[in-house]
Amino acid sequence: MISAQQVKELRESTGAGMLDCKNALEATNGNMEAAIDYLREKGIAKANKKESRIAAEGLASIYTNANKAVILEVNSETDFVSKNEEFKSMLDIIGNTILNSDVTDMESALNLKYEEGTLNDLIISKTAKIGEKLSFRRFAVLTKENDEHFGTYLHMGGRIAALTKIKGANDEVAKDVAMQAAAMKPEYVFENEVPTEVIEREKSVFKEQAINEGKPTEIAEKMVEGRLKKFFKEICLADQAFIKDNDINVSTYVKNNGGELVAMIRYEVGEGIEKKTEDFASEVMAQVTK
Repeated sequence: MISAQQVKELRESTGAGMLDCKNALEATNGNMEAAIDYLREKGIAKANKKESRIAAEGLASIYTNANKAVILEVNSETDFVSKNEEFKSMLDIIGNTILNSDVTDMESALNLKYEEGTLNDLIISKTAKIGEKLSFRRFAVLTKENDEHFGTYLHMGGRIAALTKIKGANDEVAKDVAMQAAAMKPEYVFENEVPTEVIEREKSVFKEQAINEGKPTEIAEKMVEGRLKKFFKEICLADQAFIKDNDINVSTYVKNNGGELVAMIRYEVGEGIEKKTEDFASEVMAQVTK
């Protein structure tokens, strides 16, 4: 009989899923080395060899059920794979499994069980099957009250996902705000969310810019306040000019419809990941000169 400890050891040494490890051990009568070879032959043990690769493509998506929403990003190495139905199916399994749980951190999410094992097993298994490094990068959970509304919007098939929450108003207004967030890339919802160090850095830059333009110090300091307001209008969702009516900002749009802006989460696939740039010319020359 195959023990749980044997399965654990094989999983740690190959990176394969628990079910795959169990099947391999059963097929080889518990012989660990033979089981490793079995998994390699099946192409399952190769998943962990892809860890050094960069996965900066992929999809972001949003899953909602009543008063709960989950937004997540799962990465692949190429855009081609992210369009694969198997990849999309994996994304849906991850999203819906988290939606139907109470987890809020990545470690707990990866250990969630679904029909064939844990979500971590799923990712390892799909990495081996698809042949690219796949990475569950991040997720966030948002809850609401009955008098609040979620707005969801996916742009470019899931390259950008925006989730908003407003109090009052209606679903349509919430979706308009989500579209705004997707299009205009706000970093914060309100001015008071902008870290002090970010504000101070911008003030310093604005002041130096004004002085370099030949303005006296006292005038430069007054100019900083105006430029800071403009800065907030760019990075804060509430202050941004509403894309459907530039005469008002987003906060006013929501208020005019009987609502109040509460929260926003925006994911753009690959943001912040340093992508590898291929120098094909050098690569070819290297091969020629060998």
